[in-house]
Amino acid sequence: MTFASRLKRLRGSLADSAGTIVFGMEDGTVSIFGLIFGVAATTTNAGTVLIAGASGAVAAAVSMMAGVFLDVETTRDETKTKRAALQSSLAADAASICAALPGQLAAAGLTQRQSAALTGAVLHDRAALDGLLLALHGSPEAAPNPWEQALWMLIADFAAAAVPILPFVFLAVADARVVSAAMTVALLVGLGIGRARIAGRDVTRTVVETLSIGIAAAVAGVAISVLIDRFFTG
Repeated sequence: MTFASRLKRLRGSLADSAGTIVFGMEDGTVSIFGLIFGVAATTTNAGTVLIAGASGAVAAAVSMMAGVFLDVETTRDETKTKRAALQSSLAADAASICAALPGQLAAAGLTQRQSAALTGAVLHDRAALDGLLLALHGSPEAAPNPWEQALWMLIADFAAAAVPILPFVFLAVADARVVSAAMTVALLVGLGIGRARIAGRDVTRTVVETLSIGIAAAVAGVAISVLIDRFFTG
């Protein structure tokens, strides 16, 4: 495989995994943002903050990776099962299924003429007929690769989680809190814009929503840490 073909494959994988990447980055940012600020609210020891943040980031990234792998693998297996069931049904009663196809296409929004034309086009092409029936039943013809999606999730989640942690590597806790908050807010704004573009949503509303979730996580982390510190450590 040439470098150009590998680059093309990587770009295709990146485009196919855009939703997974944005979701992973948002999860990593929000969860570790809350954790970091919760710990930093009750200690001036940067090492303690780093240990909590790094362990939380690794655990969260691996957990999300496993979750995505299982979800995509289940979806792929479900698609295979549906395909096998459709092929079995076609083999047993192809005439009835083909006769019902124009009605299903019409229900999906096609005109009578379009439904008849599409039915005629796939009637003698088993692969095309299988793909059309799968699409009508809400299943993609080819499910994403579970390993590919899981690895993108791992990379995105961990990379985003590192953003609120890094300032505590180089700065004192008091200064790191300010820098970490600024960097995390900037990242959340970028993620909000990315979410809006992927989902076709209003940018301002999505950015505000994403920021609100991040701030809520930080407030919750600080609140629980302060409560525990006050009532259990005196």
